[in-house]
Amino acid sequence: MPFTLEYTLDISRKNREIFKGFLKTISLKDLNKIPAGFNNNIIWNIAHVIATQQVLVYMLSGVKPRVSSEFIEMYRKGTKPERDISQEELVEICELLSITIDHTATDYVAGVFNEFKEYTVSTGSTLSNVDDALAFNNFHEGIHLGSVLALRHAIGLV
Repeated sequence: MPFTLEYTLDISRKNREIFKGFLKTISLKDLNKIPAGFNNNIIWNIAHVIATQQVLVYMLSGVKPRVSSEFIEMYRKGTKPERDISQEELVEICELLSITIDHTATDYVAGVFNEFKEYTVSTGSTLSNVDDALAFNNFHEGIHLGSVLALRHAIGLV
């Protein structure tokens, strides 16, 4: 089955809207809470999907990410929450959920992703081009949606 940008980004946008719903309905205190048995929190998982999408799509394509290098360093693979997130940072993360996908769509259509550094992800799949990265990103975000659901349950919100 051929890759379609519209379908792939539609899935991304729907997943991101679910994440936004959590950001808008869960208190900042609970978003920052790390329950026993976990090494991260809801807000970290949501920011992590933004950072990872930028690494997979932009950085592996040799394109400057649409978020700061500090943001990527704080939330990239292998990191964990080092401090509580402020209300201002929460607002930024909420905005980035949408605008990073919008930028990706615009940049893809403009043809900026014409190079790609092949990369094997932790599941053993090899990403060979930006289309692979976009498709894998949806899988990755689904994993973190599951983590957010588990965290929500662990802190007693369901």
